[in-house]
Amino acid sequence: MCNACVDNGLSRRKLFQGGLGLLAAAALPTAASAQAAPNPTDTPDAALDKLMQGNARYIRNELRERDFSAGRVARSQGQSPFAAILGCADSRIAPELAFDQGPGNLFVVRVAGNFVTPDGLASLEYGAAVLGTKVILVLGHSNCGAVNATIGALQKGNDLPGHIGDLVRAMKPGVEPALKETGDDLPQRAVIANVRHNVQALQESQPILASMVAGGKLKVVGGVYDLATGKVELI
Repeated sequence: MCNACVDNGLSRRKLFQGGLGLLAAAALPTAASAQAAPNPTDTPDAALDKLMQGNARYIRNELRERDFSAGRVARSQGQSPFAAILGCADSRIAPELAFDQGPGNLFVVRVAGNFVTPDGLASLEYGAAVLGTKVILVLGHSNCGAVNATIGALQKGNDLPGHIGDLVRAMKPGVEPALKETGDDLPQRAVIANVRHNVQALQESQPILASMVAGGKLKVVGGVYDLATGKVELI
């Protein structure tokens, strides 16, 4: 092969490689910008707004269609939920449906009466400090059996079987203030009082949640789900 051919081949190869390098360099700012773009749920307010937008779709019966198999493999590598829900174990409420969210979006802790337990608190701390949830929603609901049972026990001193009595005793601090107020619809007032009590308990929980709330990294709010309409009213 002649030297001129070799030289020409090398020159063309260098030019081609140089062109690729220029294209790659031009693409880098775009890729970097895409990676640096803020997540729409990067703030507590944005995360709460996303929850409420989802609930509005649920009320209108306009849930987004999903292929639940899509993303399954990716989710097996980790999770990054944007919100946590402390909800009641009531079978009539499904948080993922009520807020129109797919797998991996919500970190849900459930117990009858939606109150803070030591294990539940640890789970919510993990969600906020490790997984990065931006908002915790304490979600009560209308016609709550656990709240009604607590009202009955406080008013009549009912001796409840098994460990149900332990549940009622744990809920007493949240429900009792409603009994001291006047007005109609005691069960609903007790639901709201219970939610507010547990919101405050989480907001003041040391050492993790309280500092995150104070630093603006986390918001703890309360809401009540209406069984008849599906609407979540923030309180």
